[in-house]
Amino acid sequence: MRNFKAIFKKQLKDSIANPAVLMNFILFPLVALMMSAFGMPDFYGVPYDIRQIMEAGVPNMAIMMASMFAGMAIIPSVTGFIAEDIEKKSLRFLNMAGLKPAPYLLGIGSVTFFLSILTSIAFGFISGMGGQYFWIFVASLLSGVAASIVLGATIGMLCKNQQAATGLSMPVAMVLGFGPMLATFNENIARILHPLYTQQLNVIADYIQHGGGDVSLWQSFAIMWANVAVLGILFAIVYVKKGLRG
Repeated sequence: MRNFKAIFKKQLKDSIANPAVLMNFILFPLVALMMSAFGMPDFYGVPYDIRQIMEAGVPNMAIMMASMFAGMAIIPSVTGFIAEDIEKKSLRFLNMAGLKPAPYLLGIGSVTFFLSILTSIAFGFISGMGGQYFWIFVASLLSGVAASIVLGATIGMLCKNQQAATGLSMPVAMVLGFGPMLATFNENIARILHPLYTQQLNVIADYIQHGGGDVSLWQSFAIMWANVAVLGILFAIVYVKKGLRG
């Protein structure tokens, strides 16, 4: 518990002192709000049916940006935090002090998760959802955030410095962030991405927009938290190997 508190306080100070990180939690809902209010511009060459889907309602725009937030904002941020610890040799000292993977991951991730709660609630209000659907949407987004935190931490453990962290995390973040949007227009992509947690955000969004239907809500949440569990095991393995090498 003492180790967790120390990591949490350190991470909170680092996050507050980094405006670029804080902007990630503001920018995505702000863009969703603006695009929901003003709609999509009439770009030349964009098929009308795609534009129509994107303008079909406020919930669609908020859901699209929420999926991008879970994939693209969280992973690079967490990866950068851990890569910084590695680059500054902080992680090596923590390993020597006997810090276990769980308190380190919780300490790093809890600050990001707390900030994401505020962002997720903002997305919920922007979407216009009400009642139980509001909380289902927020819970699904936070489940995606949890998976991205663990994935970002695992990627960060594989990096030697922050420059490498950016190069390694961004392609993964873009696939997870843009993938669900592409899956909206292509069933084959949707099937390929089905096991990924960001795609399940789309599945749950479909459940909400259709008031239930044939979508299995519990199955989607199970897939998302299976992602978290598998990634957590992978993080622990990488952490232990890094500790043994250090």
